[in-house]
Amino acid sequence: MKRRIYPLRDFLQNESSSGTVLVIAALLGMVIANTSLADQYFSILDYSFEIDFPGIFISLTVLKLINYAFMTLFFFVVGLEIKRELTSGHLSSFKSALAPFIAALGGMAFPAVIYLIFAGDIAPSGWAIPVATDIALAVGLMAIIGAQAGAGLRAFLLALAVMDDIAAILIIAVVYSTGVVISWGAGAFVAIVATFLLQKFRARSPWFYLPAGALLWYSLYRAGLHPTLAGVIMGLLTPAINSENSKLEDGEDGRLTAVEVLESRLHPLSSFLVVPLFAFSNSGVALSSDVIGTALSSPIAWGIFFGLVVGKPLGIFATSKLFASRGLIDLPEKTSAPALIATGSVAGIGFTVAIFIAKLAFDDRALQDIAVMAVILGSAVSAILALVLFKITKR
Repeated sequence: MKRRIYPLRDFLQNESSSGTVLVIAALLGMVIANTSLADQYFSILDYSFEIDFPGIFISLTVLKLINYAFMTLFFFVVGLEIKRELTSGHLSSFKSALAPFIAALGGMAFPAVIYLIFAGDIAPSGWAIPVATDIALAVGLMAIIGAQAGAGLRAFLLALAVMDDIAAILIIAVVYSTGVVISWGAGAFVAIVATFLLQKFRARSPWFYLPAGALLWYSLYRAGLHPTLAGVIMGLLTPAINSENSKLEDGEDGRLTAVEVLESRLHPLSSFLVVPLFAFSNSGVALSSDVIGTALSSPIAWGIFFGLVVGKPLGIFATSKLFASRGLIDLPEKTSAPALIATGSVAGIGFTVAIFIAKLAFDDRALQDIAVMAVILGSAVSAILALVLFKITKR
């Protein structure tokens, strides 16, 4: 008997459930970093190792292994979800994609400008930190809010978060990749061509594509580009062709694709193992009166905080209303101004990708700690504001 899957519903349920695990893992990392286990915690994460074979050389720490290798799976699933949305989801038509696209642009531009106003003189490289939205926590919060948000706004937020992920991926590729080695860039191109050739010869098993994906990851690593981009690229290259899987069937439209099969298998692993592990290893900030005092007086922290708490909802609301008033986009039916602002506050939960970008933006661990603290606090305040605003909207 075949197991029936519902790609969109299953995606939302996994993200919603994993949000709780994500928060627990992040809190656990922060707690351990402030106990007697802190030295062991940081020494394990900073432990370095090398893989040196003829033609292969990789030098990583445990933290980079998590952020570079394990997070590739997370970005692969993101790439699969983007591909599914583009081919059969909320982004499959121009009109359906335009409203969240415009809102996402405003929700990225306003936080970046606010950050630069606060910290542009001392640390301009951190402008992209408050730009991203954490899909897991945002979707999880919308599930808690439930009917108060409405199906239209939930779909709008999901599409907006997907747009944010696309933008974050492009930012990582363009802004935070330096010293590109052209020869290894050619290796990445060869891996992409090999993927297309495998598709041309109708290779259907994912195992055929694993060597091409590994070559792409290694080539990007050696080229000086962030290797997690390999996950996104392979996800987007996955063909949305009909799958002959004998154990699954699509309960939404009856058409089961290779994208949906892979996502159903890998999404739980990404949501319940990779992302919590990332949160646990990247949220460990050693808190002290000096650290807290430095953060409170840091323009970087305030730029990130106000970028998430103020910039996100303001940018999403302003751009959406501006384009909607001119008849250029259609917002979800019966969307009030407070509900749209509340949805913007949900998008202000940056967390996973925001912390990820913070680690790329700053080399100094002290600055990374300040940024992580600001992301956590800004995300928490955004979530509280969203709950309050939706309560007011309901009344």
